[in-house]
Formats: sequence, structure tokens, C-alpha cells
Amino acid sequence: MVCPNYQQYIALLRREIVPALGCTEPAAVALAAANAREALGRAPEAIEVRASGNILKNGMGVGIPGTGTVGLQVAAALGAIAGNPGKGLEVLGGLSGDDIRTALEMVETRRVTVQLAEVQEKLYIDVRCQSGISTARAVISGAHANIVSVERDGNILLGRSEPAVGVEGREDIGPELSLEGICEFSNAVSVDDVRFILDGAQMNRALAEEGLRAEYGLGVGRKTVGYVERGLYPPGLIADVVSFTAAAVDARMAGADLPAMSNSGSGNQGITVMLPVLKTAERLGRAEEDLIRALVLANLVAIHLKRHLGILSALCGVVCAATGASCGITRLLGGDSRHISSAVKNMIANLSGMVCDGAKSGCALKASTGAAAAVEAALLAADGVEVSHNDGIIERDIENTIRNFGILGKQGMRETDRVILGIMTCK
Repeated sequence: MVCPNYQQYIALLRREIVPALGCTEPAAVALAAANAREALGRAPEAIEVRASGNILKNGMGVGIPGTGTVGLQVAAALGAIAGNPGKGLEVLGGLSGDDIRTALEMVETRRVTVQLAEVQEKLYIDVRCQSGISTARAVISGAHANIVSVERDGNILLGRSEPAVGVEGREDIGPELSLEGICEFSNAVSVDDVRFILDGAQMNRALAEEGLRAEYGLGVGRKTVGYVERGLYPPGLIADVVSFTAAAVDARMAGADLPAMSNSGSGNQGITVMLPVLKTAERLGRAEEDLIRALVLANLVAIHLKRHLGILSALCGVVCAATGASCGITRLLGGDSRHISSAVKNMIANLSGMVCDGAKSGCALKASTGAAAAVEAALLAADGVEVSHNDGIIERDIENTIRNFGILGKQGMRETDRVILGIMTCK
């Protein structure tokens, strides 16, 4: 059986599951800077970054790969000095020590400025590179790698008005998603058509192994393994899932020079949706085909929720990712579409209040919470336990429940987003 919109589902997965080196917000700033530098034709003497509030929020405290430093100033300088605009969100790959030293010197001499852009867009980056009397500008809007404008000295080199593609821009691009359709596709898809998703899981595995190997950030994943060994944390599936997922986020947020396979524009979401499923499949001894189908299901559910939530919300994207992971785990436990629906309701009832207060080392704690909740919700769902439709924002209909979750994040927490940014910029 071939399900409706088969090729559109494949295209959606390929569009929303892409590699990213470092946190995607600093990477996007670096990408804009690299495009501006390319238009300028030489190294800039000064760089000016204007970015939307959510970009600032997610770029303040996160590590920049290979530098041991944090911040959008460093990302912009690196992108302008040596970033490869053709690499997309892996723009900062392959930097030399001289590149890093030059970029840090620009920042230290205050030749890189970052300020808030007064725009309505959640995701907006405007980078201007200046050398002598020449100025070049690149603008990203709607999606992390969506270059909408490049100019030099007022002359437009690239300009387009079409909206960003994918989950971060228009919701009508790609198939209309529903949990029923996602379950149908994950059951029907030819494994050969989606085998690339396994490569993404292995990419995130490498980050987890690096986070377990060395101390990064808070070391949540590594320390969890130690707690198990000391008898302070119970061994088993939840310990495996928590330590592995948190370790990958530990490494990524602290600037490990390894890419993550992202989901819906976020590396942490890609990590949180894939690694719990991967570790569960290994723990249960499931075949590769079962793992691939569970990963397809998990990633599409995360994309579905993210479409409703919108980009860079005050709600943490880990909730979407961990809900997807819970669905994948439920499938591996032998659950069908009814059990998967229950897993979604259980997760939304549990984690829908988790706020996003920027990308940082502490994200490993949120990822570990999401990963543990994903296993718990899946186990309960597979055992026939579902949160009642009388509870909170949960409804009998699963799509209405998901829609309520989106309303909570997009409408109900607008002021929360502003308050969080205000606290972060004033402390």
C-alpha cells in the first residue's frame, strides 16, 4: 500500500532534518555574515548585527564550536572572517586557529555590534559588513538558512519575496499533517526511501558519545552514568535514554566541533527526538527496519507539533521533540495508532508548560527531562493509560489537542516571551 502524499512526506523529512554545526541561531548569524562578506569581496573592518528578540535570546549563552566562547558577536565575526556560505548551517566547519584568533580580536576591539531589530518576525537576522566606504548586507528571515536579500553599496545582488519553506515559514508547504496520516506513512514507507534518517541518528550518537567522553557544559549525561554506577540513579531504559540524550546536548551547547542532525531548525530537537528512540531500539533488540520506521514516526510527529507551535516560541521545542520520541518508543513497544495518540496526550499533559529561556548549557537538563518523560508516557500509553479529556488542554480528538498546544504556545505565551527576553537582557 502506498499512502497519499508519499513523496511529499519524503520531501518534508529531507527538508526539516538537516545537519547543523553548533546552535542554529548563532549558525544562522554566521551564515548571514558569510554571505555579506562574500558580497563585500574582502574581510570587513566592522560588522553590525541586527536580530529579532528570539535570535538574541537563543544566541546569548550558547557555545560557538571550536572557540571556547559564547555569543552572537563571535559567531558573526567567524562567519565574516572564514565562514563558507555554501555550507548552510555548517558554515563554521573547518575553521583554523588563525581564523578564530582574528575573529576574537575583532570582538575584543568592539568592531562587532549586536542589537535588537524592531521587527515582527520571530526569526530575522540583518548583518552588515563594512570596509572603507563599502558596505554589504545579508538578511535571513523566516528560516535559519533562508537568505532573502544580499546587497552591496545599495545594489541588490539577491532579493526574493517568496516565503521561507518548511515548518519555520508557511504551514501549507508539504502535506497536511495529521497523526493518523503520519502513522499510516511510517507503516507504509519503503525503508530504502528513508534510510537517510538513520544516518541522522548516528550523527547525533557521535555527539552523545563525545559528551560522555569528556566534560562539556553541566555534564548532565556523563554525571548520570556516574550516578547509576554509584547506585544513586536506577539503571535501565530511562537511565540509558536520559544520559545519552543529555550528553549530546551537553556537548553541542558547549561548542563541540561536531554537527547535529536537526529537526525543524533545531539541533537539540533533532537530538531529543532521535536518541531516545535509538537507545530504546537497542535496549529492546529491535531490528533496523523497526528503528527506521520509529524514527520516521518520531520526526514527523515532532514536525507536526512544531508547525502548530511556530518557530522560536516561548515554549521549549524539546516538548515537540520529546513527544515525537515518545511516539517512536510507543511503536517500538508494539503500540498502534491508538497507543501513539495516547502518548501524545500524555506528553502534552505533562510538559506543555516548559518555557524556552534561550539556548545554553542548561538545555541538557530540559532534554533529559523530556527524554525521561518520553519513556514514561510511552510505557503508560502502551499499557492503555491515557490522560483524560477532562484534563486541562487535552481533548478527545488528538488533532484538537495538538491544536490547543499550538494556541497555548503561539497566543497564550506571547507576553511570556517578551518577559523572558527582558529578564535575560537586563540581568
